[in-house]
Amino acid sequence: MSEGDIVQDFLVESSENLDRLDRDLVGLEKNPHDQEALAGVFRTIHTIKGTCGFLGFSKLEKVAHVGENLLTRLRDRQLTLNPEITTALLNMVDAIRQMLSEIKSTGTDGETDYAELREALTRLLSPASVGSAQPSLPSAAGSQTLPLQEQLPAPPPAAGETVSADSPETREKVVDPAVESRKKNSDSRRKPTKGKIGGVLVERGHAQPADIAMALEEQDRGDRRRLGEILVALGLAKPEDVVAAQQVMESKPRETGPETIRVGVNLLDKLMTLVGELVLSRNQLLQLANTLKGSGLQAVSQRLNLIVTELQEEVMKTRMQPIGNIWGQFPRTVRDVALGCGKQVNIEMQGKETELDKTVIEAIKDPLTHLVRNSVDHGIELPEERARRGKDQTGRLVLRAFHEGGQVNIEISDDGAGLSEHRIRQKAIERGVITADQAARMTEREIFNLIFLPGFSTAQKVTNVSGRGVGMDVVKTNVEKIGGTVDLQSTAGQGSTVRLKIPLTLAIIPALVVTCSGERYAIPQVNLLELVRLESQQTQTSIEMVHGVPVYRLRGRLLPLVYLSRALQLAENHEGTSNSAINIVVLQADDRQFGLVVDRINDTEEIVVKPLRKQLKTIKTFAGASVMGDGRVALILDVIGLAQKASVVTETHDRALAEKATGEAQKAESTQTFLLFTGPGGSRMAIPLDALARLEVFPVAQVEMSGRQWVTQYRGQILPLVRLNLVLEERRRRLQGSPSPPEPGTALQVLVLNHEGQTFGLVVEHIVDIIEDMATVKSPATRKSVLYSVVIGERVTEILDIPAILRESGSVLSSAAAIAKAEVAN
Repeated sequence: MSEGDIVQDFLVESSENLDRLDRDLVGLEKNPHDQEALAGVFRTIHTIKGTCGFLGFSKLEKVAHVGENLLTRLRDRQLTLNPEITTALLNMVDAIRQMLSEIKSTGTDGETDYAELREALTRLLSPASVGSAQPSLPSAAGSQTLPLQEQLPAPPPAAGETVSADSPETREKVVDPAVESRKKNSDSRRKPTKGKIGGVLVERGHAQPADIAMALEEQDRGDRRRLGEILVALGLAKPEDVVAAQQVMESKPRETGPETIRVGVNLLDKLMTLVGELVLSRNQLLQLANTLKGSGLQAVSQRLNLIVTELQEEVMKTRMQPIGNIWGQFPRTVRDVALGCGKQVNIEMQGKETELDKTVIEAIKDPLTHLVRNSVDHGIELPEERARRGKDQTGRLVLRAFHEGGQVNIEISDDGAGLSEHRIRQKAIERGVITADQAARMTEREIFNLIFLPGFSTAQKVTNVSGRGVGMDVVKTNVEKIGGTVDLQSTAGQGSTVRLKIPLTLAIIPALVVTCSGERYAIPQVNLLELVRLESQQTQTSIEMVHGVPVYRLRGRLLPLVYLSRALQLAENHEGTSNSAINIVVLQADDRQFGLVVDRINDTEEIVVKPLRKQLKTIKTFAGASVMGDGRVALILDVIGLAQKASVVTETHDRALAEKATGEAQKAESTQTFLLFTGPGGSRMAIPLDALARLEVFPVAQVEMSGRQWVTQYRGQILPLVRLNLVLEERRRRLQGSPSPPEPGTALQVLVLNHEGQTFGLVVEHIVDIIEDMATVKSPATRKSVLYSVVIGERVTEILDIPAILRESGSVLSSAAAIAKAEVAN
């Protein structure tokens, strides 16, 4: 390995360790007696010091050395960690990080020798100087300084330790590096190490930790005998016990090699690009195979489809990282900002294991950092103010992440003062953002979301953290660039919550492909709510004009319509005339819904996102491009940009307010959306719409038998089909005879459901409608696999119990899926 490779490995490992040091030091400040965490910090600095000395980075070695001296005092319990020492150590971490950056860019550790920092760290070595009237240390949060705190009482020395902080031995240790090094080596050996003979003897109850420490001290005094021999000679262990421990050591298998390797990000990006091209080729092959019915190409293409899908998933996993990787810096951020503002804040993190694509994590890092800093600076009150309001003087900041609906949800919540609706309203009127008449009619939520406008700020004073009106608009812009949304909710006196919804990945996404004026466009599926088709006879009665804007009344709500050909200024093709059917794609743009009218809806498929060239990047209606199965390029629509261009938000604003004024919005909060369908014997049944993945109609020719189970090939998987009429029959009747394949010439209406990671299709008699209802009148179920009966649309309807259906058919589903998969593989 060359010297350059050694330096590169040193930089990578040191950067990773420094990120962990920030978290560990902040945690140690709250629990200064956590010796294990303190030992970990010491080992990291010791390793950095030793390696940089070997590589010749003398300035970095000096800073790490004086920091190591201070950590040694803390480890030996001659000092106790307090805010002043923590700040100094965090400043040391920042200095080391800066010098590592210099090494990476210039090959040297820079011109700055950090003399003041080393002097401050050296001063803190003496217990008498901690808390004395000395110059304060600079804060990492900015130009403000942090007051020095009083020294906390040190705990009593550990068993066997007799050296005090002011003894000659201690002074010799500080002055003589050789003695200090020998003492450190001795201390590192005093604790029985798991896996060594001393540790084995302690684990088996044949020796005490103090016995091992005594034997190690004998070795330090020059005794060349082995540890076991010394223990036997001192009468601290029996010979047979030492022999047995040695046999245990020899019988243990050798440690295997590391299970992970370090791979460059550029290599992963290139691999992801190649997989994307492979997905494109897969799509083209599938399209070709569908046109050549009866050929052997179809079987080969299906097999290739399974392999490519699995390969794509595995490669995607190499790019997925837990969100905790960027959350790890926030305890340090919260601490620095809180100290700079004179506040006390605890941070809680939930869902740190939630994974996102590396590109997405990089895109949201800065927005999240700003939101965290903003919550501490502006959201949480000063301790005395919180006490006056009856709150705990320590504020609470909660970060939460979880997967939902194919997206990642991130919440940043604080228990601070909340937003002032009156102040935001007045500020918006003063700046001319809205008129007084508009402000009087706006909802609280709409008022709060004004803070995302460029340059808008209600801060009464400008600090080094925030208050200049630059930040919240950038947060919204950066999140929307990656196809995400931002929402803000706040309650005066109780706190605020910012919710982000972002896609899992940006490289390969599921999309709905539509056609308009002869051109194909892709719509990200994360923005898709549902599809509506109006036949020619429905167009005149279903579409209304409100203030010059076409709207469609969807289940009692006015849905504004945007004609894609008009929005993109394509060739007019007489959309929406009385003699033609209309296809409406219902989309979610920010917090509003609208219908996009297109000529034809093709299908959903996974597409590879290609960035637009600089000539097209300024067009807000497009988010990228993709190569389709036939080799032609399709543009990916930016749903939010399209809604803004079509003035959907502005045009529907007054109508949304009117609906809320009449109480429809309040009623909608208590309603639930159901999918209605016909069950066996003409019974009326329903499931909650959020339990449904897709609605499908399968021709009988596509259905196969796997043992006693109907299955079908669906989107690269084997989809088991559960017949509702069999599930609801009594078990003794269901077991009579063998189930037969479906009648030829018919089609099956199937609800594709996904419950706890298991996907299956539920075959029903007839799909009726999607309806919203409060569903408050309920009665107990009269048969298995039914939760209860409820009145929906003024008719009694049975609500299916999906977990019960899975339990009834679970073993059959599992065996059918396994058999079918094996058949396809062969």
